[in-house]
Amino acid sequence: MHGSMAWVSIVLAAGCAVVQAYILRVIGIRKLKSEFPVFFFYTCFGVAMVAVGLAGYIYSTGAQYFYIYWTLSFIYIGLEFLVMYEILVNALKPYSALIDLGKMLFRWAAIFLLLAGGLTALATSGSQPSKLIAAVSIVERSMRLMQCGLLLLFFLFEKRLGLSWRNYNMCIALGLGSTAALDLSFSYLKVHFASHAEIFCIIESSFYIGVLSYWAACLAQPEPARKNVLDSPSRLIFQRWNEALTSYSVRGEMAFAAGGADSFLPGVEQTVERVLARKIVQ
Repeated sequence: MHGSMAWVSIVLAAGCAVVQAYILRVIGIRKLKSEFPVFFFYTCFGVAMVAVGLAGYIYSTGAQYFYIYWTLSFIYIGLEFLVMYEILVNALKPYSALIDLGKMLFRWAAIFLLLAGGLTALATSGSQPSKLIAAVSIVERSMRLMQCGLLLLFFLFEKRLGLSWRNYNMCIALGLGSTAALDLSFSYLKVHFASHAEIFCIIESSFYIGVLSYWAACLAQPEPARKNVLDSPSRLIFQRWNEALTSYSVRGEMAFAAGGADSFLPGVEQTVERVLARKIVQ
């Protein structure tokens, strides 16, 4: 990276740390740490990551900085995954059975990401740094797709979940999803327009500062009261799924213990049929 570009990147990284420190202050003032403990730790790690990264860039050798950067990046990706899990659980609070289903899906997604990263590293030829870059990159891109999917989920079911766009979960999801969409777009552009890669990195960093500022502004404002969707006269799809999963949970566990997957899968099919039947009747 050229000297002038390097200094611009350092200034932008420091700007990210400053805004993240302000977010931590807002979370402390509004006593949101208990509601968003993972997001709080994610923000703390972001500040520490900038400090360690800048120190490594200035004082470490090229090889040391390389491993520091990619190790911190992998941990940061893992924290983003946990933040996604946290805001989804908060959004589904009225639906305990759906939360259990979400937990199971996130566990499988985590296993998939780790397997994808490990297999990519094994399949990549070359040096250890090349394997590390390939593994972290595939995990990061998979995470970005998941974040875009989470944002789409909130877009489609915002009213059904009884959320407003000023809800904290929606604000965090919007920030993660928009950052992910930009990152995926620029990862394509960096490959086809490699000569402008530094400019793309600066645009990404500037955009992320904007996202952090948006989070700070949203968290500083009072959260609007959530609509009680469980008392709604209309039968919502989430409510139907929650009731069906709740009624099936005990029987499903017993069937799985007695007959394994052969008896478990038909039970899942029956649950889906029951949900659809309720929708037709209502």
